[in-house]
Amino acid sequence: MRKTATLITGASGEIGHALIESLAQGPNPILTVDLRPLEGTHRDLVAQEFTGSILERNLLERIVAEYEVDTIFHLAALLSTRSEFTPVTAHQVNVEGTLNLLDFAQAQGESHGRPVVFLYPSSIAAYGLPDLETKTRAGAVKEHEWNVPTTMYGCNKLYCEHLGRYYSFNYKQLAADRLSGKVDFRAIRFPGLISAVTVPSGGTSDFAPEMIHAAAQGEPYRCFVRPDARIPFMVMADAVDALLALAGADRAGLRQSVYNITAFNPSAEEIRELVREGFPAAEISFAPDAKRQAIVDTWPADVDDTAAREDWGLAPRYGAEAAFRDFLIPNIRQRYAG
Repeated sequence: MRKTATLITGASGEIGHALIESLAQGPNPILTVDLRPLEGTHRDLVAQEFTGSILERNLLERIVAEYEVDTIFHLAALLSTRSEFTPVTAHQVNVEGTLNLLDFAQAQGESHGRPVVFLYPSSIAAYGLPDLETKTRAGAVKEHEWNVPTTMYGCNKLYCEHLGRYYSFNYKQLAADRLSGKVDFRAIRFPGLISAVTVPSGGTSDFAPEMIHAAAQGEPYRCFVRPDARIPFMVMADAVDALLALAGADRAGLRQSVYNITAFNPSAEEIRELVREGFPAAEISFAPDAKRQAIVDTWPADVDDTAAREDWGLAPRYGAEAAFRDFLIPNIRQRYAG
C-alpha cells in the first residue's frame, strides 16, 4: 500500500520551512522537492526529501511509486528579477514545471479517486496597469481586473492560474468520460512579502525589507522607487498562515480559484518613516531606478481581498504599524545584534 502524503516543492525557502514546521504536526508524512537539500532541523521533520528539479519527470515518477499525494504546495519558481534576465528559463521553470506538477496531480487524483488539493502562490505581478493615473483611479483592484502583466514572471503566474482552472474544471473536456475534478486548484495572489528571517535578494518589491535590513546594520540605503510608490504588502508569517487556511478550507465554500490577499499598503515614504521609528539614525534616501520603478507602477496600489476574507477567513495578524514595530524591526535588529 502506498502512503498518503503532502508534497512541498521549493521547500528549502522560508515559506517551505514554515510549512514543514506547521504540517509536521499533522497526520500526513511530508515529501519535499528542491534543488537545494534541506537543513538538518527541517530534514528531520520530513518523510522523504527529493533533491532535483520539478522539470525532471522521472523524479515525480519516483514519488508516485511509493506515495499517494493528496495535497501539493507548489512553491518552486524563478522569481521576478531573475525572470526578466532569463525569460526562457523562467518560462521553463514557472510554466513547464507547474504543468508537470498539475499533470502529476491529475494522475494522482485519478489513481486514488479523490481530488488532489493544489496550492499555488501567484503574485500581484499578474496585474498590469497602464499608467499612474489609472493606478490611482483603480483603487483596490479585484482579481478579474487589469490582468495584463508586463513582466515575464507576471505572465507566467497568470497563465498558470488559467492552467490550474483548466485542470480543475475543463481537463480533456472532449473525452468520453469526465476527467476534470481530479485537481482542486487554489491560488493566492501574494502582495509584496516582508520577512524577518530571510535577507532580501533584490526582488522588485524588496525596497521595504531592504530599508529595514540596511537600517539594522547602520548602513545608508538608497531606495530604488519614488517616495510615493505604493503597493500592497504582508509579513511572511501572515502569508504562510493564509496558505494553510486556504488549504484547509471546504471546497464547497470557495467561490473562485484565485484569491487576492493583503494586509497594508504604505507608500515608500511611509515605510521610511516606520523604519525610522525603530532606527532614528537610519539614512534612507531615494534614487529611483527608472526600469524597476516602471514595473512597480504597473502593480496595484491596493487589492480587494474581500473574497478571501469571506470565503476562507483571511485575517492577517499584522497591520503596518504592528508589523514594523512588534515583528519586523525587533527580529531584524536581533539578527544583526552583537
